[in-house]
Amino acid sequence: PQTAPARVACGTLLSCVEVRVLEPRKMRIQVNGAELHVEVDGGAAPPSLLPRPPLLLWQPGRCTVRVWDHLAARLAERFQVVRLDVRGVGASSPAGGGEDQYTLEQYAQDACGVLDHLGIAECHVWAQSWGSRAAMVFCAFHPERVLSAALYAANLDRADVAAQREGTKQAALERRQAGIETTAPPSGFTDHANPDAAIAATAAAGKFALAEVVDQLTMPVLIGTGSHDPNLASSRRIAARLPNAKLTVFPRVGHNAILEHPEMALRTFLDFADAVDAGALD
Repeated sequence: PQTAPARVACGTLLSCVEVRVLEPRKMRIQVNGAELHVEVDGGAAPPSLLPRPPLLLWQPGRCTVRVWDHLAARLAERFQVVRLDVRGVGASSPAGGGEDQYTLEQYAQDACGVLDHLGIAECHVWAQSWGSRAAMVFCAFHPERVLSAALYAANLDRADVAAQREGTKQAALERRQAGIETTAPPSGFTDHANPDAAIAATAAAGKFALAEVVDQLTMPVLIGTGSHDPNLASSRRIAARLPNAKLTVFPRVGHNAILEHPEMALRTFLDFADAVDAGALD
C-alpha cells in the first residue's frame, strides 16, 4: 500500500517507533459466524508499539465505513483507526440464521473479536448518532477495552426521526446564513450489499434499554450533540448521570455533526482524546 511520509514517535531514548500513515488496509474478518468488512487506517506497527492507543469508530445508522472517509486521513495522523461495518451493513455479511443475531450486544462482541484479531487490547471510541447506541453497549459490557468514549448525538430514548430531520434542516439554514460552507458527504456511505439486512441490523437499537447500562460507563466520556438535535435533551441527562462526562453542544448543528460540521466535530474529538492521553481527564 501507498504510504505518506514517516513520523517518528519517541517515548524514551531507547524506544523510538517509526509510524507510516498508510492507505486503508481492507480486510474480511470472520467473527462469531459473520464475515465483517474492516478497514484500518494509520500506523502499521503492532498496536503495542504505536505512540498512542488505537481508535475504534462506530458510524450512524444505515451508514457504512465510508461515512468517515473525509475524516479518516486526519485521524490516521494521530491514531491507528479501526472502522468496521456491523454484520448485515455495508460490505459485511451476517451469520446464517434469522434476525436474532441483530442485537447491540452481538455487535459489541463482534467488535471485541475484531480487536482481538488486530491485537488491540484497549482503544479510544468515537461514535455518531446510532453508532453511539452501539458504542454505549460496547463500553458498558467491555469497559476494560475502552480508554475513552466520544458519543455524538447520544440518546437513551426512542429516536424522533422527524424531529431529527427538521432540526438538521434548520441547522443547515443557519449555517448558510452564517456563511459556513457545506462539506459534500463522502460517496457511497449508504451503499449496502444487502439493503434488507442493513435495515434489520439497524433495528437492533430498539431492542435494548440503554438507560439500564449507561451508568456503567466509567471511562472519560465526551457527549457532543447539535444545538438543533432533539437528542440534546437525552444527551444532557446522560452527562448529568455520569460524573466523568463532559457535554459539548455544537451550534448550528442538527443530528449528524460529522457530516454537517466535520471540522468542529473533529477538533472537539481530538482535543478530548489529547486530554485523555495526557492524563488530564483521569
